[in-house]
Amino acid sequence: MSTIKNALKAAKAALDAHQYDAAIENATKVLTEDPKHYHANVFLGLALEKKGRNEESEKAYRGAASTKPKDSLAWQGLISLYEQQGGHRLEDYQDAVSHLASIFEEADDKTRCQTVVDKYTDFARKCGSRLQYRHSLEFVLPGSDLYEYLEGRLPHPSHTYTRISEIVEQDEKENINFEIGQRRTRLGAKIDQVTAEVKKEVLQSSILESLYQHVIDWTDDDDTRRLYEEKLLQHGYDTLLVLPQAQKNSKREEVVRLAQGMVILKHPFALAWKINLEWKDIERLGELDVGVLREYIELFPEEGLGQVLRGYLESEISVFPAPAVDQDRSEDDEQSVPIMTVEDRLVLMTDGLEDSPKSVLAHRIMSEYYLYLDEHESAAETARKAHRYIETDSQTSGLPLANNSDAINILLGTALVQYQAPRHHPEARSLFEGILARKPSNGSVLLGIGLILEEQEELHQAVDFFERAMKQAPSTKIQAEAAWCRALGGDYSRGLEELEDCLPSVEAPDLRTKALKAQILYRIGMCLWDMDHSKASRRDRNKSYARFISALQTDANFAPPYTMLGIYYADYAKDRARARKCFQKAFELSSSEVVAAERLARSFAKTSEWELVEVVAQRVVESGRLRPAPGSKKKGISWPFAALGVVQLNKLEHAKSIVSFQSALRISPKDYCSWVGLGECYHNSGRYIAATKAFEQAQKLEREFGPEVLGDTWFSKYMLANVQRELGEYDAATGKYKEILNVRAKEYGVSISYLQTSIESAWRNMDLGFFGRAIDNIQQALSIAKDVVTWSTNAFNLWKCISDLYSVCTYIQSRPADISVQDMKWLLEYGSDPETYSQLADIDRITWSTFESVIESKDTDMVLQSCLYAAVLAQKRALGCCAHDAYARATAWYNLGWTEYRAHVCQRNGDISSEEGSMQYLRAAVQCFKRAIELESRNAEFWNSLGIVTSQLNRRVAQHAFVRSLYINEKNARVWTNLGIFYLIEGDIQLANDSFARAQSVDPDHAQAWLGQGLLAAQLGESNESRTLFTHAFTISNASAIQIQQSYASSTLDHLLSSPALSNEAVTLLQPLLALRRLSKQTRTNIAFEHIYALFQERIGSYAHASTTLLSICSTLEADYERSESAETLERFAQSKADLSRSQLAEQDFESAADNAETALALTEDTPTSPIRVRTRLSAHLSAGMACYYQGSTDRSIDMFKNALEETQGEPDIVCLLSQVLWAKGGSQARSIAREQLFDCVEKHPGHVGTILLLAVIAVLDDDRDAVEAVSDDLHSLRTRYDLNSQQHKQLAQLLHAISVLYLANEDKALTQMSEARTVVMLEPSKPYGWSQLADLSAEAQPAEMAVLGAVSKAPPRGESSAEDISKVYAGTKRVEDIQKSIMLAPWSPWGWQILSQL
Repeated sequence: MSTIKNALKAAKAALDAHQYDAAIENATKVLTEDPKHYHANVFLGLALEKKGRNEESEKAYRGAASTKPKDSLAWQGLISLYEQQGGHRLEDYQDAVSHLASIFEEADDKTRCQTVVDKYTDFARKCGSRLQYRHSLEFVLPGSDLYEYLEGRLPHPSHTYTRISEIVEQDEKENINFEIGQRRTRLGAKIDQVTAEVKKEVLQSSILESLYQHVIDWTDDDDTRRLYEEKLLQHGYDTLLVLPQAQKNSKREEVVRLAQGMVILKHPFALAWKINLEWKDIERLGELDVGVLREYIELFPEEGLGQVLRGYLESEISVFPAPAVDQDRSEDDEQSVPIMTVEDRLVLMTDGLEDSPKSVLAHRIMSEYYLYLDEHESAAETARKAHRYIETDSQTSGLPLANNSDAINILLGTALVQYQAPRHHPEARSLFEGILARKPSNGSVLLGIGLILEEQEELHQAVDFFERAMKQAPSTKIQAEAAWCRALGGDYSRGLEELEDCLPSVEAPDLRTKALKAQILYRIGMCLWDMDHSKASRRDRNKSYARFISALQTDANFAPPYTMLGIYYADYAKDRARARKCFQKAFELSSSEVVAAERLARSFAKTSEWELVEVVAQRVVESGRLRPAPGSKKKGISWPFAALGVVQLNKLEHAKSIVSFQSALRISPKDYCSWVGLGECYHNSGRYIAATKAFEQAQKLEREFGPEVLGDTWFSKYMLANVQRELGEYDAATGKYKEILNVRAKEYGVSISYLQTSIESAWRNMDLGFFGRAIDNIQQALSIAKDVVTWSTNAFNLWKCISDLYSVCTYIQSRPADISVQDMKWLLEYGSDPETYSQLADIDRITWSTFESVIESKDTDMVLQSCLYAAVLAQKRALGCCAHDAYARATAWYNLGWTEYRAHVCQRNGDISSEEGSMQYLRAAVQCFKRAIELESRNAEFWNSLGIVTSQLNRRVAQHAFVRSLYINEKNARVWTNLGIFYLIEGDIQLANDSFARAQSVDPDHAQAWLGQGLLAAQLGESNESRTLFTHAFTISNASAIQIQQSYASSTLDHLLSSPALSNEAVTLLQPLLALRRLSKQTRTNIAFEHIYALFQERIGSYAHASTTLLSICSTLEADYERSESAETLERFAQSKADLSRSQLAEQDFESAADNAETALALTEDTPTSPIRVRTRLSAHLSAGMACYYQGSTDRSIDMFKNALEETQGEPDIVCLLSQVLWAKGGSQARSIAREQLFDCVEKHPGHVGTILLLAVIAVLDDDRDAVEAVSDDLHSLRTRYDLNSQQHKQLAQLLHAISVLYLANEDKALTQMSEARTVVMLEPSKPYGWSQLADLSAEAQPAEMAVLGAVSKAPPRGESSAEDISKVYAGTKRVEDIQKSIMLAPWSPWGWQILSQL
């Protein structure tokens, strides 16, 4: 015991001396003896605390506290320990404070108890989180034992609750923001949905409302109480917003209770008043408490709803009585109250509505007030907004608000009945019927449906609804509407009587009553007007006229009487001035006066005042009275849309006019004029298919109604012809023009269109290569022009067409005899002034006298020049016809410039002659284009043309013109192409390539751009690329593109010469042959391409045509040589003679062939050596040799082949020909020479196929088995050669087959022949001869069928299979139907007949 005391004293002394280790040691000794020693644990806890060993210290303190829980020393030690650790142990700190405060409470030591609590609260505020601080405040709230003990010493509960609520408010706000920020980043999250979900989660679990209620309950400050009542209501309202519908009821009751309490206390919190006023489900505004309304106005004078309520309570539509006047108010006070005018009231209420954009009550009041003012559009718009907001309020509060919704729908329906009637009648009726199903006795609904039925001309039903409405709410207006419906239904007497009965009840002086009286008087006048249709009755001023005047005297702003007075003055009084004034007044007052509007529009249209027509029609369209409601018997009104379409058509607004005419036709599908107008709009906007359908529909109406109803209908046929002309259906168009001209012979527009269509058809046929049809079109156009010129001489379009007519003739030079120069002279001479043709005569030298000198020549070669002169003179005459129109004059100069340039091109090509040379026309063209540009400098085509004609005269000007044209319109592919050609001529390859590429990107179908690219590739030596580009250009071009056809044909010929395997393929030859044939029709003087044409004719086997063409070429070259004696011409003449000899040889005209070949040889005997000379002499030698052979002159033939062989230095093909001729001559010496020649050739050219084949044939003929065996190996090796053509393959197969037949034993013959046939099939499976051999050797049907497929697939133009070849393979199948085909294909062939005879 003494040891424990000594150790305890030592521990105490060590603590006092701050020797904490010694204190720990001594306290531990005590605890070793007595583990539950209180002071030892306390000393140990304190020493460990000082040493920073907090966990051990807490354990020691806890041990001491468990030993003596009512002793404060251990708990104080724990509090000290927790304070040193900051806010980490605040929960344990609170527990220790609770125990220590209980000890002090038992000791009745309030001071120390309060000190401990205050210290803990202050420590939690400084060091803890907001939640920990909130818990520390909740520690001293009412309801705890500690609060009851320290009441009066602790802060007032209201302050504590206030602080706690502030903490919770901040926590909830941060929590909401944090959750929204986290969830909004999720996939598919929507911010509104996320916000609602987060608020719902937070607000449902919130304790703020209970805290607010505690503050309200405990506080003594009225301001604080009011503030927290507002917070409580706002929080409850916010919670109500996010609650699901099933949970809203209880919360809504709580919110409404709070709001009503504030309203009762007149607390100026806007939300409470809003809930109290907006959430009342009332059928009529009179159900509201007027006292509450006035209090709201006093409390919130600047609020939007307050302003609306103030204006409403002081307006004429207010259902509440005016406030009682205070008797004690002085006269000065009464004078100080301002009296609000109607205008001021409307401004006040409108501003209030803008300031309260979501108030249902404000919108409901304003909609009702707008109806009172007859502002139906504003009323409808306001009611629609109110309907949207009431749905929001219903979702918010959970209340159905059915009465409010019905009241607003009634306002909306009533407004829609009048606004743009009858456009919105279906919607209004739907609203009314929905309400009527719930409230069948609602007078406003019955009246609204009755008015709708009246507009729809359902008059009996309308009367029924009006009578039902009268039973619910009798009124003069309903009675008058019922009477008017009876009158409209034809019961004029009863209607008139009932209308007159209404007059005594409408004598009040207010404006609405006067308006009703004016309407009744007007309707009485209409009854009198319709009861008697005689002119005398309607002229009587004591009847209808008097009632209309009385109506206007009652209400001068009532529009219908003005319309009827206008009709009276126009149709009966014959006073147009007064009638127009009346119509204008009626239409000014109301856009619904459609009759007045139509009369005005027609009068404006007669005077071409199209702007006024548009104004009138547009206003009628906007009135909404044109289209009847669905199901209505009333007919629609289409004329305003048609009038708008005509105005827009005149203004070239085609898209708008199409919409207008379509709208008119939707209302009146059988409106003939609208169909014609729609078709014209489609035509002008380039929609030709749609235009065709529109005009066809118009023609259906013509057939249905006839001219008696529609009047003159030729215009639709004329427009349909124009559409067909645009679509390229020229025959159909000209047919319709003829039909019109049969009725209207001198209709200028139709005649010119007919003429233009014929010329366009000529151009089209020329582009397609139908030159004969083009000439026929020209002759047709000429007959039209001869007719038109007799009665319309000075027409620009006429002379422009005549010029185009003769310009087309210059492109077709193959039929000059079809052009009458006398008609040409008569046309230009008719009604002409010689001075007209003197324009630019000093430059181009084309005058009437020069034209006469040309046409007087009988030479057919001068016809082309006559056409050119006629075209130029016609353009000059067209220029004289537009002297007063600057833009037409610019176009005339432009047209003349191109005609002059055409003359220049023809002169350059040698088609015409001129003393001054070809530059005179070019200079004239330059002057024309310059003058055109002076008149219209922003025209890109004019600059492009100037660039073309100046390219040969001034390169800088040309480049500037092209660039200027592109500056005006950079998307013109033709200008880019022209610029590329210009750069190509100048040698700038890069710029040329860029220009062509730009042209192709702008218009990929512009053939000249591809031609330019091909010329560029040819200049760079890329022959394959250039040929591909020329081919593409030819494919997408038309038949009049001469340069493209020339380039394509020449490049194809070069390719064929470089690829002998393609020389005889029909597919390769057809397209260039077509191009050359077109060229031959268009030009007569291009000898080079005529020669190429002859070569292609020869290659396809058209030897007669080739000979004819070459004879013509030889005649032309001979005449040219006699004139010029040019060596080049002589060389070309010799070449043509050699080619002619070859064609005549193919025709078997051997004598002519030999003569022409010898002529070619003689002409080239002494000429310098050149590649052309070598080829010419070789061709001539071979042709002469073959001709002599077939003539029987074998020796002369051999001489020719020997000469050819000498000149070609042993050409193997010539050796083969010579050997065949020697063998054919006969005799051992000749045949021995043939063998020697062939053996020598094989040594020099070991792979030559023809030599090897001839040696094999000679070996077979000689029956030399050794030679046959030797040559057979060479023949087998030839099979795998890739350079063999189909003919060589066929000869090789036939030769091997013959060898196998002649030299093999019978037992091996069949197998070998079968093997040979299979080998042929394997090597060339697409060729028919291998399959034919296999079919002959086998009994199967498939090889014969494959032979048929192969032969048919190689039929021209895809191959070289002849009719005999195909006939043979068909016969090989031995089927009856194939034998019939064989005989039909080649009746002269024996194969089909032989097989048929065997069956």
